[in-house]
Amino acid sequence: MFVFVCAGCGAELTAPLSQVALPVHAHQKYGNGIQLPVLMEPGTFAVETEPWGPPWRRWAELDPGEAEARGVFAPVHALSDNAPGAVVIAPGEAHGTVLLPENRGSRYCCGLDGAGGPNMGCGACGRPVATRIDDCSLWQAVSLDPTAVRHLRVEGADEPPLSWEELMAGASTPPFEPVTSWGYPPAREKWWSTWSPQWEAAAGHALAHLLVASQRQAVTVPDGLTAEVFRRALDALLPPGPPTRHADLAGPGLPAPEADADILLVPAHPQTGQTWSPGGPAASAHRVPLPFGIWKSLAFPEPYLPRPTSGRLPVGVVRDDYPPAPPRHHYPFRVDSGTFRSTLARLPAARTPWLREILDNPTARRQAAVF
Repeated sequence: MFVFVCAGCGAELTAPLSQVALPVHAHQKYGNGIQLPVLMEPGTFAVETEPWGPPWRRWAELDPGEAEARGVFAPVHALSDNAPGAVVIAPGEAHGTVLLPENRGSRYCCGLDGAGGPNMGCGACGRPVATRIDDCSLWQAVSLDPTAVRHLRVEGADEPPLSWEELMAGASTPPFEPVTSWGYPPAREKWWSTWSPQWEAAAGHALAHLLVASQRQAVTVPDGLTAEVFRRALDALLPPGPPTRHADLAGPGLPAPEADADILLVPAHPQTGQTWSPGGPAASAHRVPLPFGIWKSLAFPEPYLPRPTSGRLPVGVVRDDYPPAPPRHHYPFRVDSGTFRSTLARLPAARTPWLREILDNPTARRQAAVF
């Protein structure tokens, strides 16, 4: 575990925190005017693997070969010139800091979007140390500037990462969750989304890997919830078979993958970020990572408990599914377009013509009606 302190005066800025992998939905922009929850779990931090935040440079302003040297293989809107290694925490884990309203930027809507650079200072010396983001349609987080903070190890507090078996005892990520909109009357401020924003972002990340693994052949996926999430997108973006490639779920608690599985949808460890790896003949299959909680929901779906169709329950009968199950979705699943494009642009295979066509043709993506 680590405590982060001001690089200028040494004042503590956080509680002791354990490192985890950065969530795949960290940079998702969801809907319009939606109040998204906190990105990071309490007591955790994650490190950005590449520069993020202002100042930004548009794609046309980059030098030849600069993007590929930074691991970006297809055009994106812009790349950050900020320092790499920003530390992302939950807003409640920031201690001894003050807001810097003069750095709030000018493009915010309902909260802080971080476009103006660091907007939090050290409470002891005033040095800008972090950027808080809590604007509508963005996940709430605080990003510690790696050039303005230092980390100190907390002796005796380290714990090994959970094993896959220990992770299986935890909760999965449900496919539906309530969302809140800014500005609605209190009675209407929450409603059930058709699908979880986390699921849409995770599907965008996984779909990019699935397309690369497809080798431009049709891909089949298991029936059920996995098919609801991926089948429409794969059928729309890949030519019809045969030949076809077979994708299957694999991971802890599941039987060994089928011998004909070319692609495996596997969990990524939430602490280390490492993907689960099979043994035996399946070790050569292409692995597509999914966040552990979402993979668990796909591999071991919860039974859906419907409400009574009409009338009232008999006197003396108590419901055994209280609180009631969230309402079933009414619309087809849609993949988060921003996460999909960002992920695919950072895979070397994005340089191939057919994947570039998917990235460079937004009209075709809209016509596919899967984003």
